[in-house]
Amino acid sequence: MSFLITEYKERIRKTKERMMQKGIDVLLVTDPANLNYLSGYDGWSFYVHQMLVLMIDEEQPKWIGRGQDANGAKATTWLSHENIISYPDDYVHSDIKHPMDFVADRLKEFGKANSSIGVEMENYYFTAKCYQQLKKGLPNASLEDATLLVNWVRLIKSEAEIGYMKRAAKIVEKAMQAGIELIEEGVRECDVAAKIFYTQITGTEEFGGDYPSIVPLLPSGEKTSTPHLTWTDERYKDGDAVILEVAGCYKRYHSPLARTVQIGRPTEEMKTLSSVAVEGINACLDMIRPGIACEEIEETWRKTIEKSGFVKESRLGYSMGCNYPPDWGEHTVSIRKGDKTILQPNMTFHLIPGLWLDKYGFEVSESIRITENGCETFANIPRDLTLKGHQLSK
Repeated sequence: MSFLITEYKERIRKTKERMMQKGIDVLLVTDPANLNYLSGYDGWSFYVHQMLVLMIDEEQPKWIGRGQDANGAKATTWLSHENIISYPDDYVHSDIKHPMDFVADRLKEFGKANSSIGVEMENYYFTAKCYQQLKKGLPNASLEDATLLVNWVRLIKSEAEIGYMKRAAKIVEKAMQAGIELIEEGVRECDVAAKIFYTQITGTEEFGGDYPSIVPLLPSGEKTSTPHLTWTDERYKDGDAVILEVAGCYKRYHSPLARTVQIGRPTEEMKTLSSVAVEGINACLDMIRPGIACEEIEETWRKTIEKSGFVKESRLGYSMGCNYPPDWGEHTVSIRKGDKTILQPNMTFHLIPGLWLDKYGFEVSESIRITENGCETFANIPRDLTLKGHQLSK
């Protein structure tokens, strides 16, 4: 297991506190990051329905999933084997049966047919069909929206979690350097992506890496005007800018990082854009400390870039840590105007002040930890625009 059983039990305790505040007797946890957080379960099985059933009056939760994944639960969780329950394979991708029919039957057996049952409604892995079948199978139960209930418990990290994120940062440093070193005129975008993938997984000599929740994002040329493009098999050209947004991942804990490379001489516009963005993120890092609200960070950024005539409409960052595809964010706190969440030590964020204009863009980011009197960055890579290409010496 990735953590001591005492840490898992403390997470269960905090989750039950939130359940009681919301009047929830049973919580059905379907987000794989939350399954991992509460039980340790780790497997690429989230393409089928699986869950953790947390009952307010039971010490241990119960894992329910596909039969062939039950041994994976036995191998990776702290749960007693009798609390690992599997459904037969004829429930998988069937138009006759649904796994939530099986779950409803088990909840009846547990005596929870008339209970207040929390479900993660806003969740990639809990579908409209799931809700429909639970409602049908448990007509006397009250299905309550428990979206992000566990996510908010995850907001403040333990020292062990911070240690994993620091290892992820060592991996992302290597992956970023590998990508930057390979980017040159004539090199294929896909070859850079492959080198980054290789480095993310091999990690360091001391420890290997896990698969990140997001693939390398590598927009180039005019495509740097948008953040979420990946790569093609095209070759880089002189004059291209390339954005790299990648993450290291260790035991499902992430440390994302973004940097921008310029092949050949940058335009005056790119020089200005990059200097403004770097000035803005530096100003934010200097003022971040416990006790301030998230929106105060965004205000510092906004006032800094406004002096040069720039505006950023999208949020400046978000809480992150343990996760599975398709996202490494926790979906709770955002660094933006109106978010009054007060920073506390051991909160962790991806601070990503990218600026994307009509024809080009610049991105720089840091994964940060709130400390007792400020913040620290997990990785250590220069933030300025990286210049590549023989034309620079002419």
